[in-house]
Amino acid sequence: MTTARPDIGTTVVHRRYVPYAHAHYAGSLVDGAYSLALFGDVATELCIRTDGDEGLFASYDDVQFLAPVRAGDVLEVTARLVRAGTRSRLVEFRAYVVARGAPTPDRPGAATVLDPPLLATSARGTVVVPSAPPR
Repeated sequence: MTTARPDIGTTVVHRRYVPYAHAHYAGSLVDGAYSLALFGDVATELCIRTDGDEGLFASYDDVQFLAPVRAGDVLEVTARLVRAGTRSRLVEFRAYVVARGAPTPDRPGAATVLDPPLLATSARGTVVVPSAPPR
């Protein structure tokens, strides 16, 4: 377990392809819970890196669904530590669409890289980690 105060600004990045099995709505749309699950994954790695423990999610606040996420997208998900209390960690999350499927009848696997990436979901959340063991 790390005993030093975690570095504010520490950032973890994951990338994930959104499989077609996750499409729930017309237009191959994926529900918002998909991004939130990815936020949980990236928060876990952030806690491991800063505190040597997976931590536990306590709450989300200020969740915003800003653009659609579709099956065939590639998402880049980030977690950035913005505040560290004794056991709580305030984290900012972003999910960007960095590539999007663009199938045609002749090229069903066609896709395009988005430049700039499209901010799809943002949130803030609080995770808690165990207190440091006594010395």
